[in-house]
Amino acid sequence: MKCVKYGLAAGAMAVGLVMGCSDDDSAPAKPPAATTDAGDMSKPDAGAPGTRAWYQFGFKDEVLDQIVLFYLGHVWDQSADAGEVLETVGRVNESDPASWAREWRKTAERLGTLAQESERTGHPLSAAQAYLRSATYYRAALHHHMEPLAAEVRELAQREVDSFGKYLALSKSPCEAVRIPYENTTLPGYFCKSPSATTKAPVLLFQEGRDGWAEDGMFVVGEAMKRGYHVLMFDGPGMGQVLRLQNLPFRADWENVVTPVVNYAVGRAEVDPARIGLMSFSMGGYMGPRAATKEHRLKALVANPGVIDWSAIMEGYLQQVDPNLLTLVDTDEAAFNAKIDALMQNDAFMRWGLNDFMWHHGVNTPATLIKELRKYKLGDAVKDIQANTLVVDADAETYGQSQALFDALQSKKQYLKFTEAETAQFHCQPGASAIATHRLLEWLEGAL
Repeated sequence: MKCVKYGLAAGAMAVGLVMGCSDDDSAPAKPPAATTDAGDMSKPDAGAPGTRAWYQFGFKDEVLDQIVLFYLGHVWDQSADAGEVLETVGRVNESDPASWAREWRKTAERLGTLAQESERTGHPLSAAQAYLRSATYYRAALHHHMEPLAAEVRELAQREVDSFGKYLALSKSPCEAVRIPYENTTLPGYFCKSPSATTKAPVLLFQEGRDGWAEDGMFVVGEAMKRGYHVLMFDGPGMGQVLRLQNLPFRADWENVVTPVVNYAVGRAEVDPARIGLMSFSMGGYMGPRAATKEHRLKALVANPGVIDWSAIMEGYLQQVDPNLLTLVDTDEAAFNAKIDALMQNDAFMRWGLNDFMWHHGVNTPATLIKELRKYKLGDAVKDIQANTLVVDADAETYGQSQALFDALQSKKQYLKFTEAETAQFHCQPGASAIATHRLLEWLEGAL
């Protein structure tokens, strides 16, 4: 018998979706988690007492381990501190699903109090750094919040925005909060003006995926500005502030999000309109290429990882539970919803994951979610991409289709695979910000 639990996530790998068991030993194997040597994609030998890989932090669910890596990665850009991250996760009780958000909130509030005291006593730079870390920890609290519709979610999101805003003001950052015209509203973003740029300069648009926020792009900002690039980080529908403060869910036609962002960027006097790049992470590995099928002002595109059919990845995990389950989506939605609900009742992590996923997509039932996700396919439109494209992969990538996207592209393209030897083998290189920016920015220097 094989019993498997899969973590499904995009951006920071935060959603546990499916738990199931199969008596058929020919059932698809669990996607690889990490490499320990050149030919072994398994974890360290379980027979060695006390053995723990460098990327394991004691959680039963490996998805939580990778979320911890994600926040440790923010140490690279001073948006977090290692001790604060590790001390916080040390207080998380995995048997209490609500403890993740509760403990991260405590840390965020502690740093916020420290920032206020430094500000009050005339130490603006110290205050700025504490506000920056506080903002990160509010995002961490929301990364795995068990009640996405709770009033606390909006409260924490607003605290995150306020804390990050205080950081920008007190640090005299070259980044400024902006509002990007979008349909009948606006999208939040941060335009970071490179001090190295003396004339019109290239601009790098940065977006996360399902779980990340625009502010999570700070690990790219500093390195890009050193190279003379401006950076425009933004949240679209279904992401960060836009979901939690504006109640706008994801949409599959992402070109209708990116085109207004490009319009805003080229309207700024600092920007060279002929040199626009888009870096898209996690679920952004679908959204960035989708936007590029229509938005041909993009000169360079980074898809990390490459995704050509987001729904196929999601449905693949459901197939692990029951190969016949998906047929019910089209023949008997009520039966499909009942089966998924029964699975959810046995697993709090899965229950949170699926409810959170439906919230991000603005739907109310599992069957409707599956049908919505089926819109997230590039299809033949991939041939319309004109941007020079970097397709990113990794040794233990479980949520991408990088080779398929690379093969389908007809534009100028390059394939980049991060490795276990670089400690960058996981989805979107959590905890490996240094090598990630090293390789991504090197490519961008030749492409933009």
